[in-house]
Amino acid sequence: MDTFISDLSRKEFPVSEKISAKTIQSPILSVMQAQYPQFKAGDHCALTELNMYRQKYIAGYLAKEVGELSVLEATVLEALKNKDTLTDKLNEDEPLTTGQKMADRIAAFGGSWKFIITFFVFLGGWIVLNALWFQNRSFDPYPFILLNLILSCIAALQAPLIMMSQNRQEEKDRERSKKDYMINLKSELEIRVLHEKIDHLMIHQQHELIQIQKVQMEMMQDIMERVGGNGAVKA
Repeated sequence: MDTFISDLSRKEFPVSEKISAKTIQSPILSVMQAQYPQFKAGDHCALTELNMYRQKYIAGYLAKEVGELSVLEATVLEALKNKDTLTDKLNEDEPLTTGQKMADRIAAFGGSWKFIITFFVFLGGWIVLNALWFQNRSFDPYPFILLNLILSCIAALQAPLIMMSQNRQEEKDRERSKKDYMINLKSELEIRVLHEKIDHLMIHQQHELIQIQKVQMEMMQDIMERVGGNGAVKA
């Protein structure tokens, strides 16, 4: 397999990865020259090295836009670097604590028809037992003072239960927003890299076309000289 020595790192790479510095976008070339000042426009590097400096350029762009990279941006850059699918990681469910599990269960039960029907059955049974069934021997005669006490206790617990449910919902919304942000950020960065690769490909193709045109012009010039030479001999 044919290889070449990179002018950037002086390491050996396959010829198929050879990239001319002339075809590299100026922002990425500036990042490369910041670390290797001797790397000039007429030199060559490997595609592997170019991809590494593309990642550095993106990391620098994010740091400049949002300040210090957070865990979210670092995760996106890592997924972009390893060419992983971010949604697979985001869909992994994190283990819930005991309090979170209880909050979810209480919120699910307290906001369901099952709770409403059960509560009305309990009230109706309490009233029927004390007013009709036990009559004068009832443990909570009319006006059901004990029942009012129980309802007051439930009302006192209702506010923290509602707040617990809201906190869990807000926590889920925050997690969902983080996931949406990470996916959107990765999509934006991949589009930027794709644009850069397309620009690089277009510049590379233009360079190749110019070389082909030069060869064609040389061939045409040789043909014209031969035709002119043959005509002079015949004359």
